[in-house]
Amino acid sequence: MHSEDLRQELARAARSFQERGWMLGTAGNLSARVSDAAFWITASGRPKELLTLDDFVSVNLQGEVLAAPADRKPSAETAIHRVIYGHVPEARVIFHVHSIEANLCGHFARNGQLRLPPLEMLKGLGVPDAEPEVDLPVFANHHNVARIAEDMDAAFAQSLPRVPGALIHQHGVTAWGQDLLTARHHLELLEYCFRYLVQAKTIGVQV
Repeated sequence: MHSEDLRQELARAARSFQERGWMLGTAGNLSARVSDAAFWITASGRPKELLTLDDFVSVNLQGEVLAAPADRKPSAETAIHRVIYGHVPEARVIFHVHSIEANLCGHFARNGQLRLPPLEMLKGLGVPDAEPEVDLPVFANHHNVARIAEDMDAAFAQSLPRVPGALIHQHGVTAWGQDLLTARHHLELLEYCFRYLVQAKTIGVQV
């Protein structure tokens, strides 16, 4: 996809996520690889329903800015995107959003893992088993985002998540995929799992 079209598609996705309440204020960030060495990422502090081509910054996998409109800086969470692109070759698009359900589910984690509900929906996340036992990694939140990225880097070096996503406690969820549509589907399915867990807790269903 042409670089300009890629940014337009990211901006369209951001507007959709903002309408769902997942990117309120200026929260969240999106990125897409344009080559094996570089990716576009949303600029810091920009309202996601108003993104234009000038609200994206080109960064390489070492974190160096390659191109940026005036006064635009890459998202503070660029380091997290770099870690994922570095460890997951098939990841070409990454979405990071801040939903209420994702942040509530962080409280359900045990020992840095959130057990996802054994739903048929997990097939869309690459888990074909019937009633599988799948854990989503949950990382501690830090004011210094580089520390989150370091924790994620160390964990992913040991083993990659079984599903294409990760949760940051009291912060938000990150999902990725091989293209825009796949990454979107992965994010939607994780959010479905989060809503299921929250509602199951509310009515006393054991998951």
